[in-house]
Amino acid sequence: MVDEAERSARLRLIRTPSIGPVSYRRLLARFGSAAGAIEALPELARRGGGRAPVVPPSGTIERERALLERLGARHLLLGDADYPPLLAELDDSPAVLTLRGDLALASRTTVAIVGARDASAAACRLARALARDLAAAGVSVVSGLARGIDGAAHLGALPETIGVVAGGIDVAYPPQHAALQERIAREGLLLAEMPPGTEPRARHFPYRNRIVTGLALGTLVVEAAPRSGSLISARLAGEQGREVMAVPGHPSDPRARGGNALIRDGATLVQDAADVLEQLRPLDPRALPRPVAPWESVSEAAADYGDAERARVESLLAAAPVATDELVRQSALPAALVQDVLLELELAGRLERHPGGRVSRVV
Repeated sequence: MVDEAERSARLRLIRTPSIGPVSYRRLLARFGSAAGAIEALPELARRGGGRAPVVPPSGTIERERALLERLGARHLLLGDADYPPLLAELDDSPAVLTLRGDLALASRTTVAIVGARDASAAACRLARALARDLAAAGVSVVSGLARGIDGAAHLGALPETIGVVAGGIDVAYPPQHAALQERIAREGLLLAEMPPGTEPRARHFPYRNRIVTGLALGTLVVEAAPRSGSLISARLAGEQGREVMAVPGHPSDPRARGGNALIRDGATLVQDAADVLEQLRPLDPRALPRPVAPWESVSEAAADYGDAERARVESLLAAAPVATDELVRQSALPAALVQDVLLELELAGRLERHPGGRVSRVV
């Protein structure tokens, strides 16, 4: 349990430009507190070849807290006792969430249901029925409040549903789901990673998707075209070590090809809620121990390296994202050293992180 001063410092740290969930974890592990990390930012950014990002003042955080209170929402920090345990397992779990509603829904057996925005009427009807039957069996259903399959799943599962938005918790997107979003906040659980007032941008949706899949033991795809956002979610679920399931569709329908391809590649074929429950019941999250925040159990000293090692890591970066594990392998340098170089480049505004543990050079 941290005191209010440290909580405020952690919020200031994660609301600082160029600091994301991965760098936030690394900074806390390295310096032991957010206050210590904030003090170290100028030197770290200088080593990365740039200027330190501007840390928001305490007053900004207090105004955000006051706004959330007026909205009936609150902050949830990684490391809090009621932080969703499955989500906390991710390497890039959100450092802070804002929430409205019943947080207990996120600690139950949870299934993500995702699919096409322009889904067929039959697929929407099926998604709604699947979600209804799963909710009746005591399962929470999480999705991203998009048109089509997402909205159908939320409506079927209410009130046992979790909505994750890409923007701020007070911003309705898409606009036609404003009433549904408010209903989820009142009857179910609504979550956001972005600060209140944030309008969703294209780059926010992959980060939202990792929360949707990260909250769930398994992700079920109901109708998805090849190269769709739903297949990105399925890939994220697989990378997170979660079950991937799909409803088969007619081969002549382009909206079914993504789900059929998932089944061909090893995803579990699902026809009804019983199939989902059969896959997930042995994985009941209530049997999991409470995860320990990474900085609570690890004390990491700064890695010792010079210009040659930094140059070796930088030379492997490009505009195309690459996995950090691949950088460690190709550089033949210790993982901690590579992570410290990446941290300093990120703080200097020269590195961008992507879902799935990938990074790219800012060009």
